[in-house]
Amino acid sequence: MTSHTIEFPYTRTLGPVYGAFLTGMRDGRILGITTADGKVLCPPTEWDPWTGDALDPTLTEVGPGGTIETWAWVVTPTRKHPLDHPFAFALITLDGADTALLHAVDAGTINAMETGMRVTARWKDERIGHITDIEAFVPEAKGAS
Repeated sequence: MTSHTIEFPYTRTLGPVYGAFLTGMRDGRILGITTADGKVLCPPTEWDPWTGDALDPTLTEVGPGGTIETWAWVVTPTRKHPLDHPFAFALITLDGADTALLHAVDAGTINAMETGMRVTARWKDERIGHITDIEAFVPEAKGAS
């Protein structure tokens, strides 16, 4: 018996919206984009998901704090997960955004997680312009926002 791994490595050009979003990551800023009806999408897209219209590529800063909308606990992370200990994947609506961003939450224990809790970004010291420049989101101290 043999085993084979098939991969599809590729590169793509990012364009003005995704390029600016990832440059913001490198600079420790989270950026969203505003639709014609005033909704802020984060992560940003080049096209309005409701109308299909192209969006003005001017981005606006959101977060770094936000609210957990829903989450799932990862008991046994694999080498491909962002953290090497139990954590949550969560949909987080960042302050100033109308849509949720999927990211890891390093809460310590499953009992520390709850829908509606406040979290904030924990940035890596060395950033390269990738979504993983946010190492994880962490619970905010009670009363902070």
